[in-house]
Formats: sequence, C-alpha cells, structure tokens
Amino acid sequence: MVHQVPQILTSSPIIRRYEQNPILDAARVPYDTALVFNAGVTKFNGKYVMIFRNDYGSLEHQTIEPHHTTDLGIAYSDDGLHWQAGPKPVFKLHDGEIIRAYDPRLTVLDGRCYMCFAVDTQHGIRGGVAVTDDLEHFEILSLSTPDLRNMVLFPEKIDGNYVRLERPFTVYGRGGVDRFDTWITQSPDLVYWGRSDLLLAVEQVPFANDKIGPAAPPVKTDKGWLTTFHAVDIDPSRGKNGWEATWKKRYTAGIMLLDLADPRKIVGMSRQPLMAPEAPYETDGGFRNDVIFPGGMVLEPDGEVKIYYGAADIVECLATAHVDDLIKLCLDK
Repeated sequence: MVHQVPQILTSSPIIRRYEQNPILDAARVPYDTALVFNAGVTKFNGKYVMIFRNDYGSLEHQTIEPHHTTDLGIAYSDDGLHWQAGPKPVFKLHDGEIIRAYDPRLTVLDGRCYMCFAVDTQHGIRGGVAVTDDLEHFEILSLSTPDLRNMVLFPEKIDGNYVRLERPFTVYGRGGVDRFDTWITQSPDLVYWGRSDLLLAVEQVPFANDKIGPAAPPVKTDKGWLTTFHAVDIDPSRGKNGWEATWKKRYTAGIMLLDLADPRKIVGMSRQPLMAPEAPYETDGGFRNDVIFPGGMVLEPDGEVKIYYGAADIVECLATAHVDDLIKLCLDK
C-alpha cells in the first residue's frame, strides 16, 4: 500500500542555498540549448568540472519531441561557484538504436574521470559507464541491459571491486506502476556487474511514495560513505505544474551514511528530506516544477560540502553544508 507523504516538506536547516543560484542556465551556454540540469560535478586535474544534461531546441519543442534533442555539455570553474561553459557539447549518442544519452554522474577514481549516464534506446533504458582522461574523448566501458539508470560509482574500490548504486525499473514485477528502489552492485573490471542487492526501498523513506534512487556519487568520510538519494512523491491534486500537460510528482533529496567497509549496510539515514523544493527557481517557471535532483557532491578540505543539483528540470544550482552537520543528520534518531 502506498503511504501518504506530508503535503509540506522543507529543507534541513543545515542547508544553505548559494545566493547567486542558478549557477548555470541556458543563457550562459554558447550553443543551442533550452534546459541545463542534472549535471555531474567533480574535481579533476586541479579544476572543478561539470558535465551537464543539455536538452536543446525551444521549451515548447521539448513537450512535443523531447527525446531526440539531448547531448552533454561541459563547464569549468576555479572555485566551484562561478562557471564557464565550454564552446560545444562533449558527448552525444544517437543512431538507429540509441536515441540519446543524458543525466551524467562523475567520479574520479585512480586518477581517471569516470562518467555514468542513462541511455534511451528503441528497446528500453540502459545505464552506461565511460572513462575519459582529457574530458574530450570518452571510452564506453559498458552498457547495461534494460531497464536501468541513475547509476553512480564509488570513488574507490571496496574489497577489491568497483561498486555502484543504481535504480532498476521494475515496472512489470511491481504491479505495472512506479515503485523503484536503490540497489547496490559490484564489478571486478567496470564491465561485468553482479552480486546485486537491495540497499534502500521506497517504503523505508517517509518522504517518498513513488520511487527513490541514487543522486550524487558517494563521498568518503571517517564515519562512512556520505550518500545522497532522490525521493519522489505523487500527489494527484498537483495537476499541471510545469510545461507538461500534467505533473503530479515532487522530487526531494535525502541523505544517508553507508558503512565504509561494507556499503551494503546503512549506518544511518535522515528521516526528513535534506532538500525540498522551496526556492522560486525550484518551484516555478521550470520544465517540471518542484524538482530537486543532486548530481554532484564535493567535500572541501575545510569540511564544506558543495552539493550540485538540477532544479525544476531547467537550471543547475548549488547548496552547501558542513560535513559534520550532514553526518549528524544521518545519525540522529
């Protein structure tokens, strides 16, 4: 049975939205674009790097034929606050079978930059893993079977294996409706993946009644892997809430702490959202309103955590918190 979610959800008081949000939007991209959001962000080779989802064409066009007009753009920053978009997209997949690649997530591991991404195909949604050393040339290492997406890599091997979080689309086996959970799986080589286990289920999250899944790649702390996730609730009364004819969902961000040695164990999880849509750029005037989707998290030497997130499926934003406060939020009962 689907549980009820409170109509009003608020962000944790430890979260500080950057006063100059959004940090990147279509107006600051020097080529055709309409929606700039759901970016992966990391530090690589001495710079902050953002690879963002770029849905191009007009906003009106996105409602008619959105799936054929997506590529991935790149932006750079010296301080993680002020961003400069590159002159052209850096990644695109499109052929007779593949429709588009989107929603990148970045992880630096052993000095190389890995990118997880989603792929729409004629026969289902697949999750991909690619690697780059120069942020210009990408080698695709693996593509999953359908239906899988929202994959994120841990930034180091655990017990000799690569580890990722992912969200399968178990529609047929869950009664033909959204009811998606977060899973964890591992690989010896980033190509062959197995030993999959359920990590976090929808019914364990008080502020979700539709689906949950990975958000930004985990960050290592001395208390565990600090891990964000996205949580979705449905309210039929929302009606039209954006450019689509109807949009009844709300996306919030949650946070949990996973065991360092065995990330299949949840050390703690906040029972309240880390972030809920509240700012105007999260709730109004977007392609889909009431959406927050973290895609990148950077832990600074002074303990500040920069959380990069897509807002209302139209812009990229930044929020910050101290790592100690985030850990405490996960461990508080």
